[in-house]
Amino acid sequence: MIRLLALDLDGTLLNSRGEISAKNFKAVQSVRELGVTVAVVTGRRFRDARPLALKLGLDAPVISHNGALTKHAESLEIVAMTLLPITAAREVIRVGREANQDAMVSADPRGKGVLLYETLHEENKPLKKYIAWAKRIHGDEAEESVRHVSSLDEHLHHQPIHISFSGSCAPMAELQEILTNKLGDLIKVYSTVYPHLDFTLLDVLSPEASKGVGLSAAAAELNLTRENVMAIGDNFNDIAMLQYAGIGVVMGNADESLKNKEGFHQTASNEEDGVALAIEKFILEI
Repeated sequence: MIRLLALDLDGTLLNSRGEISAKNFKAVQSVRELGVTVAVVTGRRFRDARPLALKLGLDAPVISHNGALTKHAESLEIVAMTLLPITAAREVIRVGREANQDAMVSADPRGKGVLLYETLHEENKPLKKYIAWAKRIHGDEAEESVRHVSSLDEHLHHQPIHISFSGSCAPMAELQEILTNKLGDLIKVYSTVYPHLDFTLLDVLSPEASKGVGLSAAAAELNLTRENVMAIGDNFNDIAMLQYAGIGVVMGNADESLKNKEGFHQTASNEEDGVALAIEKFILEI
């Protein structure tokens, strides 16, 4: 029996406008009324995912930063965290500079979180849009949420949660290959790819971190096993959690290689209430 439902946000629960449809919202509330715990599992920073978790009224911990940080939205109580070692973080920033890419460091795991950036190239429109969006959604806390600093190295006295890069698909694919080849087992690189937007987000984490690890920690807190878990996702960074879950469901808007992966179920796209349809099929059994 499914007792824990894990939902990715962007490209899954949220449509292309970043909204939760009425049908998806109703389906989520319906399973909660049945006693199923619903958890957000996202590549977003905790601070960026927290408003949606609070809006949905979720009491499960938010599994954020691709599983590197799992904590409760309301109390900020940490369930589990796997931080990026400082030595590896410094190397990631060095490699990013050599590739002329803008690094973003996610820090402050015990608080709400802060994003630090050192450079912002004129052509880096994705990062500009993200910074503007993050400042907009956090309102009065915008300056606490995203900060420009003169040197990222000066802020690496403590382990960061993760480091990210964003940009067009081709240069990000090249950077991912460079990071993997140069740093090897020191890091793990997750890519979130949206070909139709020519946009890729690279998240560099501890090699021990993944959405699957974060989801297993949330399940353990509830004394559940993987057979009690259903997960829904749409991108490559979701693979670990989909493989962990007893039922892994891939969105219709996912890459064909994910939809064809053995053992995964399929649902409709995020524009067609795919989350609600999967909930109806596997939990509500409508």
